[in-house]
Amino acid sequence: MNILLEFFVVTFRVLWAFVLAAAKWLVRPKEKSVAGQVCLITGAGSGLGRLFALEFARRRALLVLWDINTQSNEETAGMVRHIYREMAEQAAAAAPGVAGDGEKDLLPHCNLQVYTYTCDVGKRENVYLTAERVRKEVGEVSVLVNNAGVVSGHHLLECPDELIERTMMVNCHAHFWTTKAFLPKMLEMNHGHIVTVASSLGLFSTAGVEDYCASKFGAVGFHESLSHELKAAEKDGIKTTLVCPYLVDTGMFRGCRIRKEIEPFLPPLKPEYCVKQAMRAILTDQPMICTPRLMYMVTFMKSILPFEAVVCMYRFLGADKCMYPFIAQRKQATNNNEAKNGI
Repeated sequence: MNILLEFFVVTFRVLWAFVLAAAKWLVRPKEKSVAGQVCLITGAGSGLGRLFALEFARRRALLVLWDINTQSNEETAGMVRHIYREMAEQAAAAAPGVAGDGEKDLLPHCNLQVYTYTCDVGKRENVYLTAERVRKEVGEVSVLVNNAGVVSGHHLLECPDELIERTMMVNCHAHFWTTKAFLPKMLEMNHGHIVTVASSLGLFSTAGVEDYCASKFGAVGFHESLSHELKAAEKDGIKTTLVCPYLVDTGMFRGCRIRKEIEPFLPPLKPEYCVKQAMRAILTDQPMICTPRLMYMVTFMKSILPFEAVVCMYRFLGADKCMYPFIAQRKQATNNNEAKNGI
């Protein structure tokens, strides 16, 4: 094709992409069904991972829950089973007088199960061994939610190398291991969905959490490159969604504060709201979701403004040292634990 003609075709496609994106803002796309599909969630024992598990359970997915903490993971599984029982009871109560509606008939509620595995996703061999168990005991994974995350809570020069490595392994490298474990079958079937739960700190950074920001930037870069690779391979049946929320009130960054005059307009996100927004994006095959929408603007401004202008904005918002109270609390807690243990 003549390059000039191809240029006009590409221009038209770019403009058409804008039109389609605008249409999705005006008309909410229909959510796809994940009923009966195997959904694996890392870091499912608490926080966003637990809430993702409950949301997928309500949509009748078969859950595979990974967490390093066996007890908390089993607690999540108990909540999932409770949801399954409620749905089964509701279906049984409605059955005598209601004809089947097609999709629900294909997946009896009694077939819904949840499987738990204790897995340290920061250890490559642990991931591969657990993934093999999942394939043998459950089946192939259709939806992979890479959610597990940790934070060290130390300034760079005070952070032990082991904690820096741990943050990178869990928050970034684990995405490589889990994806390598489950992507081959998705490629074979040309069906699946990979969700990367990153952070707004994977799009722009702040002081005091260098290891965390680096790990989340890495996760974002991995996800974007993977998405392009799937497009280049024309595997349009495999979807990807990047989740980049602002500070979420899960306790992970307890003590983090921006300027007090600004905070009422930009408070920490409720975990339930964050996950519901992410679920809407996942189930409508949205490539990326930033919560709140203001994060899109912040990311755009960071890309076009001079660095000194960004610094001025950070200082005005109190975002330049927003992590310092959190780090101070973590340091105090560490000192208290050492005192109790007689160290």
